[in-house]
Amino acid sequence: MDPWKRPPVPEDAVRYRLFLVDPPGALETERNLLRLLEAILAHMAPLWLQYIWQKQPISLSYHPETGGVPAHLGGCTEFGDNVEDEWFIVYLLRRLTHAFGELAATVEDSDGQFLLIEAAEHLPKWLDPDSSENRVRGRDNDEDSRYDIHNLVNVFLYRGELHILPIRVRSGEVGWPLDSVPSLREALDLLRVHGEHCLAEQGVRDALECRLQGYPGKIQANLHKAHCYIPAGVAAVLSRRPDLVASAVSAFYLRDPIDLQACRTFRHFPPDTRVLTSVTFTRCLYAQLQQQSFVPDQRSGYTLPPHTHPQYRAHELGMKLAHGFEILCSRARVAGPEAQETPVSADPLWKGFLRSLQRSNYFRRELEGSVRYRELMSSAENFFRQSVTSSHSSGTRDGGEEVLQVLESAPYSLEELQKQEAQLPREDSDDWLHITPGELERLLEERGGRGVNQGRGASREARRGEEEEREEEASYSLVAVTRGMKNFISATSSYKGAEFPQSYSLEPFSFNPDAVTSALDRLLGGKDEELDSDDLEEEDEDGHEVTEEGYMGSQEQDGAEALGGLRRYMDEMDRELQTTHIAKSFTYSSKGGKREPTAQNSPPPAASEPHEEELRPLDVDLNLVTNLLESLASQAGMSGPASNLLQSMGVHLPPNADGP
Repeated sequence: MDPWKRPPVPEDAVRYRLFLVDPPGALETERNLLRLLEAILAHMAPLWLQYIWQKQPISLSYHPETGGVPAHLGGCTEFGDNVEDEWFIVYLLRRLTHAFGELAATVEDSDGQFLLIEAAEHLPKWLDPDSSENRVRGRDNDEDSRYDIHNLVNVFLYRGELHILPIRVRSGEVGWPLDSVPSLREALDLLRVHGEHCLAEQGVRDALECRLQGYPGKIQANLHKAHCYIPAGVAAVLSRRPDLVASAVSAFYLRDPIDLQACRTFRHFPPDTRVLTSVTFTRCLYAQLQQQSFVPDQRSGYTLPPHTHPQYRAHELGMKLAHGFEILCSRARVAGPEAQETPVSADPLWKGFLRSLQRSNYFRRELEGSVRYRELMSSAENFFRQSVTSSHSSGTRDGGEEVLQVLESAPYSLEELQKQEAQLPREDSDDWLHITPGELERLLEERGGRGVNQGRGASREARRGEEEEREEEASYSLVAVTRGMKNFISATSSYKGAEFPQSYSLEPFSFNPDAVTSALDRLLGGKDEELDSDDLEEEDEDGHEVTEEGYMGSQEQDGAEALGGLRRYMDEMDRELQTTHIAKSFTYSSKGGKREPTAQNSPPPAASEPHEEELRPLDVDLNLVTNLLESLASQAGMSGPASNLLQSMGVHLPPNADGP
């Protein structure tokens, strides 16, 4: 493989890497990284153990130096439909780089640098698709080159903060020239020596801080506990491995007719053993299970009570979950004697990981051999198996195989499970599934960038929100609409698009008198743009000598003819429009300054009237406001072109008090 290329990141997946900022020799680097891996796993185990991953857990393994990429710890995780898994990994990387100052992290997904996408409103001007080539995006003319090894060399998570390598404009400045690409090692060296100069701007860091706000408490906030009637075998499996609920929900959510054939008999989880128990989902998993309509096969033995039954939802959720587990087990391959799982104690990293857990008081002073100690040890082994062993094993285990193994190793008593029904914790409300229009508007504003523009100052702005809203509504004027539109039309635009006027208020004002003088000279024909008389005194095609005076005279004549033709064209167009009723849609201004709207049934002006009387001046401002308000009224409070255009220009109209 070309050493300058990296394989693309799979769809709905995130790739992460941890580098030593100041690595020693090759052998010492490997030992240091493996030692750090043990410490990282022990440091993050309390958070990772309580997290339910949508598709794959985070996994770290050692990668030797290849193709110009230094040795590092890294992995790739598929997060499926739950994007919160991706941002939880970003939070973990940020926390790791804060706890282990010798590490710098990079992270990417199939979109490339999604951290910069999140902070797009606050990026420096030089960081655009042209200047970021091989810095954050790769070359636009090569689809695969988006994943060049330089793709992330200028964006790091270091010491708990986002760092972007600056550009160097003048000699002696800290940074890298815009027209060259640093290697990954050079970028890490610059980050180590001049880390304070590489720190991203406050607005960029605040945008990332706002997106990660709430962690680690957000882990529990994203969980949802619900009561479900499920077979006793499923209840036993979930009591040992709560994370397997993700595989079961995914199997049910992505089922096909072949999968449902196994659900006619329910060989592994018969419905006559159902018990009521509490199941912990993530909100994404619960929504996927709850929102799907499904009628079980009559041959399966699953029947649902009437919709009015108080436990109908528990029966329905349990039925769907049981189908998911049965589908998982039907997909499992028959394991032979050679396919027995290798114990984690055989892994050379296990002993160091266990010592790190003991130093961090993971077992909470529980006596070795006690029930609680065995539960904690089982969770640690499962975590180690998923996060370390699976990352460098030859193949990944199917979810059905894990369910069958847990089912065989976890004996259960149906009577004991039935006794626990009276002691179940209260289930959570699912009102969060239903969003009001006001809440939806607030969420869209937060995701659209408004509300995080001030970063950490957003909380202060929120406290003054109601007061500012009253002041804005009191001082609102339609003049702001016309002024905003005029400013937008007068703003500078290029092939990249138009910049909205409010963006200029954030930029410092600069004035270059020499540039202005030069531009005026070129526009008005200054000395620098005068034609050389020697060039004009040439012969034309017929052999006649062309003088400067003759050349200028012909130019003036051509210009006068062109201007006269344009005027005749405009007059002809005016006469053609006078025969139509389009003039009725405009409001005119009288000579005294009063507005005179045209009558709805008045006939078009007579052609015999003088031309000066026919062309009355339009009230441009009033016509603009009238058309915008009519367009807004036709939107009926929903999003549309008029409201989107006004909001883009920073003009926020108050709600329609006359509407329903």
